[in-house]
Amino acid sequence: MTTDWQDAIAMSDELAGRLAANVKQLRQARGLTQQQMAKLSELPRATWSNIESGAANPTLSVLHRLARALHVPLEELVATPRADVKHYSKGSLPMRTRGKVHVSSLLPDKIPGTTIERLEIPSDGRLVGVPHTPGTREYLSCEVGQIVLVAAGETYRLEPGDLVVFRGDQRHSYSNGGRKTAIGYSVVLFQPVA
Repeated sequence: MTTDWQDAIAMSDELAGRLAANVKQLRQARGLTQQQMAKLSELPRATWSNIESGAANPTLSVLHRLARALHVPLEELVATPRADVKHYSKGSLPMRTRGKVHVSSLLPDKIPGTTIERLEIPSDGRLVGVPHTPGTREYLSCEVGQIVLVAAGETYRLEPGDLVVFRGDQRHSYSNGGRKTAIGYSVVLFQPVA
């Protein structure tokens, strides 16, 4: 049976290990040396070395400098390290069906204020979009078939390779304008709520 102080030490060691792995991975991904990162962060090179070895217990100020130099949020420094490569099998990302239209996420990770989805619209399929917060922009691209977008009372027919940009804070709908299944991609950039 472990004691509270043993649990605290184990948690501290785990966080130091995460910090070490993340900082090293982020630095190497940028193709920079510890010396170059030390200069960018205005920290001694020895500090970088200690952090990457897991031997350091940095202050919040040091963590802030690390995050700023690496251009990542502070929490990414101590998050569970990400794999260099991860394969996602077909159907493993979130998917939902609205009517006859299949809507699937294109990314496993969330991007704040953004939704990126693949739309699969059968020949008789239609999807009514929900107006988003004021100032939201939507981008609709057609990859296969023909997609008909109705936005702001106007009708737009998209062929493969076409792209339409429109305000997502208004009524809009997507439908298939052809005989075969249409595939498109939707990117929604939400306007932050003040």
